[in-house]
Amino acid sequence: MKNETVILLDFGAQYNQLIARRVRDANVYCEILPFDTDIETIKAKNPKGIILTGGPYNAYEEGAPLPDEKIFGLGVPVLGICYGLQSMSYVLGGTIDRVEKREYGAQTITLHDAPIFKGIEQENRCWMSHTNQVSTLPRGFVSIAHTASCANAAVMHAEKQFYGVQFHPEVEHTPFGQEMLRQFLYDICGCHGDWHMGSFARASIANLKKKMAGKKVLCALSGGVDSSVSAVLAHKAIGDDLTCIFVDHGLLRKDEGDQVEAVFKKQFDMNLIRVNCKDRFLAKLAGVTDPETKRKIIGAEFIKVFEEEAKKVGQCDILIQGTIYPDVIESGSKTAQVIKISH
Repeated sequence: MKNETVILLDFGAQYNQLIARRVRDANVYCEILPFDTDIETIKAKNPKGIILTGGPYNAYEEGAPLPDEKIFGLGVPVLGICYGLQSMSYVLGGTIDRVEKREYGAQTITLHDAPIFKGIEQENRCWMSHTNQVSTLPRGFVSIAHTASCANAAVMHAEKQFYGVQFHPEVEHTPFGQEMLRQFLYDICGCHGDWHMGSFARASIANLKKKMAGKKVLCALSGGVDSSVSAVLAHKAIGDDLTCIFVDHGLLRKDEGDQVEAVFKKQFDMNLIRVNCKDRFLAKLAGVTDPETKRKIIGAEFIKVFEEEAKKVGQCDILIQGTIYPDVIESGSKTAQVIKISH
């Protein structure tokens, strides 16, 4: 797996997770890191390639997040997408200008002869969303695609294997996008595409065994995908040393509380504590109509109930709170556009 890693440097775009998904769909392991991850950490992961994501910024403005110039000296291929193209170009000496008319939505694009477009029809469609574009290319770069209003819709530095696209290849509105990403991963980065999610799960369980061996672990289980996957992985790693607390607040789907209990107690044979507190939550929410206020009330009450039940369980060494990758990125990234009140 280490030899098949592609690093995705996060600049705060809403499509970052989708880009990572597209890379994994090509059976290549992709890890998302903040844009300012130090160069030694990146080198230690021995990436086959690096992708710079989009973001809601202007590369030429003071304080805009920019890639470390040392990234371009690692000797690995780099692909910049949307703002990733602009930030790469700016750091390497190009210029970025604001366009008079924003280019947004489906656009006709003409692809030129380039390795990343091998086998793809020259006249095509793509999805654009930008108010800035590269006006002067850095030294060594050439344009390899254009639209009616964007002369540098895709660029390339052939010798160093740096590529950049102004459009979004990760969305379905760019029909050749996945094939383009595969060209980058296989032909340019040299990946073999032998990574699968099953191998990731096995590696995760083995890692959890090492980290949690001989320790008592408590898991906040909601019944959702996030915490359920975390609970199952932990249970496969440490078995009965895991205790799950399921706070049934009465706001789930019909009979979902019973289904959660049946799955985790009977199917997986876990130590599950189900706390039925429907009336307690509904009383707190009585008369409240504002959705954001409701979220805050539910979150605060959930913590109180969980803490009460955790004290009954006794001393535990590790707390598991299942969450998904976007939540991790939003919580820790300087560039993420936070969208959840819990963050």
